[in-house]
Amino acid sequence: MKKDALLKLLAEHTDTYISGAELARLLSVSRTAVWKGIEALREEGYRIDSVTNRGYRLSSESDVLSADGIAQYLKTGGIRLQAYPTVSSTNTVLKSQAAEGAPEGTVIAAAEQTAGRGRMGRSFFSPPGSGLYLSILLRPRTSAAETTRLTAYAAVAVAEAIEGLAEVETQIKWVNDVYVDGKKVCGILTEASLDCERGMTDYAVVGIGINTRAPEGDFPPELREIAGAAFSGKTVPALRCRLAAAVVDRFFTFYRDELPDTAGYCFEAYRRRSLVLGRHIRLHAFERPAEDAEALDIAPDFALLVRDSSSTVRRVSSGEVSVRLPE
Repeated sequence: MKKDALLKLLAEHTDTYISGAELARLLSVSRTAVWKGIEALREEGYRIDSVTNRGYRLSSESDVLSADGIAQYLKTGGIRLQAYPTVSSTNTVLKSQAAEGAPEGTVIAAAEQTAGRGRMGRSFFSPPGSGLYLSILLRPRTSAAETTRLTAYAAVAVAEAIEGLAEVETQIKWVNDVYVDGKKVCGILTEASLDCERGMTDYAVVGIGINTRAPEGDFPPELREIAGAAFSGKTVPALRCRLAAAVVDRFFTFYRDELPDTAGYCFEAYRRRSLVLGRHIRLHAFERPAEDAEALDIAPDFALLVRDSSSTVRRVSSGEVSVRLPE
């Protein structure tokens, strides 16, 4: 008997107990085989409740991240899943695999990163037990400028996945952060390798880090006023597996242009959730010193339209912003 088949049945009945006899019938195995499968899943860290004369139930507190667990909820075809308890950085590992020829649709998920990376060379806090760290390999054959669109698609995918599972409202801070209740719960780092002869992208890796819950002992002091948890106070069985599948499904729906007007849909979904429009910001653009500006709008290609201190309106295609709070 395959454990993933047993896990799938348990995941489909999280609101009720299912008897060993019924599991055995559905899986066409003996009750002894079911018991052994339950014990094997428990050894992997799954919390499975059992009650005499009632059967088994996957605990709502069970949150083991695994490739099989993600696959139970994944609808997108052509995805090659890998999941690890700990990696240095999902982006670093996947970039190495990309350089060796890994195909588009390879996805790495991890429960912890020991050397997580954010934008502009920063580290990304990635402790065990409280987050989902995910990287997606793409081979889009587009110009480097188009990678901004991939980041925006990922932001919308994360926002919708969180809203669907947690029933909360999300906001997006240009260009790559997702917020819940005024605190950052997700950061996105897209890295690309260029084919210099053709001036096209050889591959892109979209890295996504989501704080699902507050870490044990809370966030470090320097992050407590900034970072939050997407599912604070929410109980969702197999949370990280469900979340990973939901993010991947939504992202590839956008990336593969499977909606009647994918570009228009994502633009409106992104703009509607904007945290910065109409607000005074501190703009950190790569090509010029940091400056104060007003965020006016977002262009259909996800560039930010700002009015700077000289009252000049211009487009900003790369960089990041911090929001200036009212005096």
